[in-house]
Amino acid sequence: MASLEELITNAVVETLKKKESEDVIKIGVSARHVHLSEKDLYALFGEGYELHKKKELMGGQWAAEECVTIVSPNLRSIENVRILGPVRKESQIEVSRTDTFKLKISPPVRPSGELKGSAPMAMVGPKGSIFLNECCIIANRHIHLPPYLAEKYGVKDNDLVDVEVETGKPTRFFNVQVRVHESFTPEMHIDTDDANACALKTGDIIKILAK
Repeated sequence: MASLEELITNAVVETLKKKESEDVIKIGVSARHVHLSEKDLYALFGEGYELHKKKELMGGQWAAEECVTIVSPNLRSIENVRILGPVRKESQIEVSRTDTFKLKISPPVRPSGELKGSAPMAMVGPKGSIFLNECCIIANRHIHLPPYLAEKYGVKDNDLVDVEVETGKPTRFFNVQVRVHESFTPEMHIDTDDANACALKTGDIIKILAK
């Protein structure tokens, strides 16, 4: 039978291991998706419509059951593009560079929410369609961190860091935007092009490099 001292030591070790696992920053691969304003949600799905939650994500966001078709000014389309909830102030479409070849558009690489000068796009839902002059971007690479972990790494909201990935095809990403909020769990978001190019998958671990 283990002694009291051994039991306490084992408990402390397990607690530290758990803390370390919580502090690990993992990859989250983000496929093409749509954020909708309440006005645009109603235009696409009907007045008073509410999205149905399919899967919890992070930072209060979730994947909805509902999807839309996105259509470029060249009338090129991609069906079944997932909506993420909850509703936002402005609608936004996030695609990969590969998606732009099919759509024949050239959206800028931007942080989420920076839509001025972004690409135009239409969306089609079961009850209607909309066209937005500025809504489509390729999302920049970014890391979500809770405040305590940002402090640990010596970074703050909107800082840029370099990141190393040792799994898949060992890779370094430069000038990755840091986003800090108490609702975040540690996660770096990349799109499907970055993931495929570097043989990465959701759950792989990254390391922030010291400047």
